[in-house]
Amino acid sequence: MATFFLVIIYLAFISLGLPDSLLGVAWPVMSAEYGAPLETAGWLFMTIAAGTIVSSLVSGIVLKRFGTGQVTFVSCLLTAGSLLGFHFAPSVVWLVIFAIPLGIGAGSVDAGLNNYVATHYKAHHMSWLHCFWGVGATLGPIIMAQSISGGNSWRSGYLAIAGIQFALVIILFFTLPLWNKIAKNSAAASSEKKDEPAAALLEEDAIQTKPLRIKGVKLALVSFLFYCGAEATIGLWGSSFLVNVKELPVDVAAKWVSLYYAGITIGRFITGFITLKVRNRTLIRVGQVTALLGTALLLLPLPSGFLLAGFIMVGLGFAPIFPCMLHETPARFGKEHSQTIMGFQMAMAYTGSMSMPPLLGFFASHTSIGIFPFFIAFFVAAMFLGSEKLNGLLKKRRSVQGEHSNSMTL
Repeated sequence: MATFFLVIIYLAFISLGLPDSLLGVAWPVMSAEYGAPLETAGWLFMTIAAGTIVSSLVSGIVLKRFGTGQVTFVSCLLTAGSLLGFHFAPSVVWLVIFAIPLGIGAGSVDAGLNNYVATHYKAHHMSWLHCFWGVGATLGPIIMAQSISGGNSWRSGYLAIAGIQFALVIILFFTLPLWNKIAKNSAAASSEKKDEPAAALLEEDAIQTKPLRIKGVKLALVSFLFYCGAEATIGLWGSSFLVNVKELPVDVAAKWVSLYYAGITIGRFITGFITLKVRNRTLIRVGQVTALLGTALLLLPLPSGFLLAGFIMVGLGFAPIFPCMLHETPARFGKEHSQTIMGFQMAMAYTGSMSMPPLLGFFASHTSIGIFPFFIAFFVAAMFLGSEKLNGLLKKRRSVQGEHSNSMTL
């Protein structure tokens, strides 16, 4: 039953990934049809992310009240309906209206599933979970590119994705009893056994009720902000950069962006095996360095083949970062606070997704989309510095705790 339940969770993450990369790939065609300026995509992206931030912040309350299964089902239904709305949208105003439930549908389920896997499963399951998000994020641009290059409009691409989402909704509906059964079993197990001590012991009892005061939490939030800012900015503006600056055809640019997501997907599949031997912190660092090397290829005036390699390298570098940071949450800050902190992390992640792409869109509209690789390099470097500072803080904390433990033994 546990294996079948994991399959259901993986399917739910496919549904989360499917819509994430559609707007950026389709926007060069959508903007021409609607007569909308370049930065409008940034505002639509901001609207989607704002809904996700709100639902992430209230995820602890919502999940406790309704359970992960029902929240996942309703969230997937919301995204499916919103994507169908995009297909029929007669104007940009309607795109904005449908963007709101599209964002709300992602937040609570994202935080709930991430915390459940981080708490109950090993690191390789977290990597594979986000690998399935990558499956959805990779399929999205491929389906959209096929729709556009096949002579159909971008609307056909949104219709196809909506159809896949509704199929997942049906699967989730018929498996709701399984979610309830798993929840009861987990509750029973929790009542029989106390949580193990957190790897990052809390300093004072007063701090235990205030997760944001735990040392290192804010640095973790900064890392999530810049990681998702970089990931989303590439997904939204990568195609526009390739079309407008590198003069690639729209369908070719869409396929290149899909290869970026494929790099994330394949990398997370491989990372799942590597986590059996390598620590999360090491994988996070290696991924960040790889992403920095990939951004260097985007910055340099090299032939198109190097650009493609840069996109793939950034995707491969990003692969272990997000799932490994999420899986570290209970170990870093304690299981007692992991659900709340997970919600904060997801909210900050979507804040990055909401604010960074429109920021690039604003500056690009006043200069050129050619600034795209410079923004990506800055975001990745900022993430790397925040993550390394957090590692130093946690290392110092473990050293102090080890000395305290030795003194208690003596």
